[in-house]
Amino acid sequence: MTAKELREKYIRFFISKNHTQISGRSLIPENDPTVLFTTAGMHPLVPFLLGEPHPAGSRLVNYQKCIRTGDIEEVGDPSHLTFFEMLGNWSLGDYFKQEAIAMSFEFLTSSQWLGLDKNKLSVTVFEGDAEVPRDDEAAEIWTSLGIPEERIYFLPRTDNWWSTGSGRGPCGPDTEMFIDTGKEQCGTECRPGCSCGKYFEIWNDVFMQYNQKDDGAYEPLSRKCVDTGMGLERTITMLNGKKSVYETELFTPIIQCLEEISGVAYGLNADQDQSIRVISDHIKTSTFILGDERGVTPSNVGQGYILRRLIRRAVRHGRKLGIETNFLARVAEIVLEMYQEAHPVIIQKRDIVLQELKREEDKFFETLKKGEHEFEKLMPNLLKNPKKQMPGRLAFRLYDTYGFPIELTEELASEHGMTVDREGFEEAFKKHQELSKKGSEQSFKGGLADHSDMTTALHTATHLLHKALRMVLGEHVEQKGSNITSERLRFDFTHHDKMTPEQIVKVEEIVNEQIKRDLPVSMKIMKLEDAQKAGAMALFGEKYEENVKVYSVGDFSREVCGGPHVEHTGELGIFKITKEQSSSAGVRRIRAVLS
Repeated sequence: MTAKELREKYIRFFISKNHTQISGRSLIPENDPTVLFTTAGMHPLVPFLLGEPHPAGSRLVNYQKCIRTGDIEEVGDPSHLTFFEMLGNWSLGDYFKQEAIAMSFEFLTSSQWLGLDKNKLSVTVFEGDAEVPRDDEAAEIWTSLGIPEERIYFLPRTDNWWSTGSGRGPCGPDTEMFIDTGKEQCGTECRPGCSCGKYFEIWNDVFMQYNQKDDGAYEPLSRKCVDTGMGLERTITMLNGKKSVYETELFTPIIQCLEEISGVAYGLNADQDQSIRVISDHIKTSTFILGDERGVTPSNVGQGYILRRLIRRAVRHGRKLGIETNFLARVAEIVLEMYQEAHPVIIQKRDIVLQELKREEDKFFETLKKGEHEFEKLMPNLLKNPKKQMPGRLAFRLYDTYGFPIELTEELASEHGMTVDREGFEEAFKKHQELSKKGSEQSFKGGLADHSDMTTALHTATHLLHKALRMVLGEHVEQKGSNITSERLRFDFTHHDKMTPEQIVKVEEIVNEQIKRDLPVSMKIMKLEDAQKAGAMALFGEKYEENVKVYSVGDFSREVCGGPHVEHTGELGIFKITKEQSSSAGVRRIRAVLS
């Protein structure tokens, strides 16, 4: 089965179950500073899982592009990926466990759909604890569908519980489905979830059943939701009897291209195979980031830093394969061709993708030159060392400061009759990773976006700010991005010139005047065409559903939006711009607060 066929079957099945297909969203989350990228299919649906009505109804299905970079160093083994697609279906206060599990079982085992042998299907459910009872309901549903008790495993929270990670809000048990691959058990404790490879996880149904209160206690939710997810790449691997995602049609054209460029055959050498897998994954991910609706470019912060790291890691592994010239754009062309039908936005950004890859590749080659120069400066003193060994801390400094790969440091050292203290390098690198992990835990914790009172107020304030900027600076002003926390809002918009102090004061006055008017904030679901005719602003050049949510702030502003809003502007307080600066060419950035 091809990826296209799996996407189409999944969508067709759930449409037959009265679900509405919705579009996948950007890889760059809107108004959610808790994550750098969309990490799961549910991420763009957070407001609706929390209670907002979705314009498309209460039964939804789609496929969503996702990125996870928490284990980027693991990419290169046969299974880890940074970019993947998630097939998902949702019930927003509609059906619950009985229907969700029955539909999952039907899609997996019916000959009309995936046709998997139900005798190879095992499932896990929540075992319960002192705070929440065992999920006997889910287990009984599985039993009624023909899954025997010996293939139903009760597992703890670490395996079968979903929460926001914040210690409050919607949460609940989940049930995971596994296919027995036929391998021998690794021991008496072998069960679904074991890393030995006997059991292959194929699907997960999350039941948002409880609300965790501020004191930690749990109460049943009056509006229960279902969030499910099936990984496209992993499922295709299993359905086609492959041992690795890299053996599927989602990677073989990329690997063939790399074989042609490098002259290295895949499947003959473990180290070279790892490099080919790293490049294949990283260029695919980089192509999707650059080609996203809200595509970012390489930089030293945030999403841009991750993008730069992916590109440079790909270049480094290219050098390990003997590739000394620019090659990333050629590989990206394959990715663009492969995905232009499923994700057409990337082909629209083709020129940007190829230009940025070449530019970053050229920059990295300059970085390598600087690293080589710094290495040579260290040589005179190092050669005096009787051990003829470069300390690990110096090798790490070259890596950390100049992005100079340890493998190249070892090559140069060898040419001078020296070695590198690799153990010392690894120790320094490990300390760096630990510090980075601690610093990024908040950025990668995932889960639900912040919907606190202040964040909701600041989100509403962006509507007033956007309209005020257009009134003061001109109709050319368009929102290019926003980032909102409970402390401040950050708003990017199109404008070439630095705002004058007078313009800033005028914008503040207009916003605060609308707050004093205590305007009502209302929402109406409309067809996109009708919303635009009514003067509503639709942002980012995004893909919208046929029906959209339009928020009106009295007679002042009207925008297509999905975020949280207050009911009256009088709730906002006093609006103050704290900083106005350049964000990028032709784009300005405002930071503001409410007090």
